[in-house]
Amino acid sequence: MNVLVIGGGGREHAIAWKIKQSPLLRNLYVVPGNGGTKSIAHNISIAVDDFEQIKTQALDKSIDLVVVGPEAPLVKGIKDFFQNDERLTHIPVFGPDSKGANLEGSKDWAKSFMEKYNIPTAPYKTFHKKEPNKALEYLENLTPPYVIKADGLAAGKGVVICHDKQQAHSELTSMLEHDKFGEASRKVVIEKFLEGIELSVFVITDGSDYKILPSAKDYKRVGEGDTGLNTGGMGSISPVPFAGKDFMDKVEQRIIQPTIKGLQEERIDYKGFIFFGLMKVDDDPYMIEYNARMGDPEAESIIPRIKTDLLDLMHASATGHLKEKSLAIDPRHSVSVMLVSGGYPGKYEKGKEITGISQGQNSLIFHAGTKENAHLETSGGRVMAITGMGDSLEAALEETYAGCKNVHFEGKYYRKDIGQDLLKYLNK
Repeated sequence: MNVLVIGGGGREHAIAWKIKQSPLLRNLYVVPGNGGTKSIAHNISIAVDDFEQIKTQALDKSIDLVVVGPEAPLVKGIKDFFQNDERLTHIPVFGPDSKGANLEGSKDWAKSFMEKYNIPTAPYKTFHKKEPNKALEYLENLTPPYVIKADGLAAGKGVVICHDKQQAHSELTSMLEHDKFGEASRKVVIEKFLEGIELSVFVITDGSDYKILPSAKDYKRVGEGDTGLNTGGMGSISPVPFAGKDFMDKVEQRIIQPTIKGLQEERIDYKGFIFFGLMKVDDDPYMIEYNARMGDPEAESIIPRIKTDLLDLMHASATGHLKEKSLAIDPRHSVSVMLVSGGYPGKYEKGKEITGISQGQNSLIFHAGTKENAHLETSGGRVMAITGMGDSLEAALEETYAGCKNVHFEGKYYRKDIGQDLLKYLNK
């Protein structure tokens, strides 16, 4: 197969790396790709939402499968674009159409979907741009902390947890009246704070059948001890030690199955990944949010654990034949730690030379914000994920952090406490 992967981050490098191992693959192309995908695929310098240029490349390169990594082109309707163009309809797309992507594209729509199909989630209310006073009044009925979410896509930074009423008032005003996240915050969702511990569960589905992928836990805050600003993700671990069989059975019965059934009831032909952002409250799962794609940086710890041919699974999903396939998972632990540019998620400099990648590197490296000029250099805030694997979480942590020390660029920063909070669950 000739395969076109859409995206240029660490998630897409991990997906491309895994697809590259498939005996079904003939040629691999990535739009726009990065310094890491350049060594395993053909990068094509096109924006992920330039559908006309993507069409040209898909036809010129005789593409047999399109794999969409990030959320923006899904929400904008890249699947619909292929389905509605008579020259493209024969090319299967791994990823939902715009209606299915609305699970991620609109927090309000997703919450109403959960409510309709009895999927356990926090109580909430939605407010529009013209209703700031009503939103402020609603806060009076809640106790802190307050959870405030921009309705639309905000690059993973649209969810704010406010610990006092003054902060919540300021955040609401910033979103609704001052367009903090542009169109994304013309509506906001305010929901009750759930006390628990977060995790992510993923499935690959063809709309009828599904396979549950390994669980993961990511770390969003830039600072150690989960302090500081939210980021796109500073690291992840898989599997999650506090998500045992009994808990995962509840997740499947109460959340995954009702979601698939709900999509069918809504007549949404969903083919792709579904990300379930969960909160474990005592021993029960609650839905926090959906994503319509694989997570990042969760992909960098999950995909290395998938032993099955991922290209075969994706093609089966996109063509409605997932039931015929099986899924094998590596039992080892996996840890990914993100190396970021100094100053991220605030202002940071690009163009810093990256060295040390091949120095005794047992761990995997998935590039995110890199590009190849005369040498490999940084081109984004999150630069690369270092992923180590081991028979224990401790062994995986050791391998990952050894890899982190090998790579060098000016201003390099990474959290040194990824996974440390989970060791206590392994010693029970």
